[in-house]
Amino acid sequence: MSISVRNAETGDFAPIAMLARDQLGYDCEDSLVKSRLEHLDNTREAVFVAENDGTVIGFIHVQVYEVLYYETMLNILGLAVSDKHRRMGVGSMLVKSAERLASEMGIGCIRLNSGGKRTGAHEFYRSQGFDNEKIQLRFLKKIDFQKKHLTKRKSCAKLIP
Repeated sequence: MSISVRNAETGDFAPIAMLARDQLGYDCEDSLVKSRLEHLDNTREAVFVAENDGTVIGFIHVQVYEVLYYETMLNILGLAVSDKHRRMGVGSMLVKSAERLASEMGIGCIRLNSGGKRTGAHEFYRSQGFDNEKIQLRFLKKIDFQKKHLTKRKSCAKLIP
């Protein structure tokens, strides 16, 4: 077995989407993942994949996280490893890739959110040196919008008086 980590490419969309569905429980289409990879903002985000003999078996998606009230952090938006390859160091390799990126960018903190029921993931994150600093709830609200009228994302500063 030869496991390596590299930058994701657009052609990795299908295995990444499958991992997001099978391991994280997200109902996402391959086409969405492909589009996101094609339009990745390389100045703010990165996706790394772990491969075993040329087959993608895990991924991590990170993004620079800036808020008004705390230092800049790197946010892990998604991390998944196939069931067959867990407890083999794959997740650790992906986290190390994120840590190297943060260090290269001069960022001294990595953050992530993890669902309350994902206790196995919580154990993994603690084993990687993460500490859960607080318990929080996530609230979502769906907003109706006219998708057909949007050609590109608009600046918030121009929309809000």
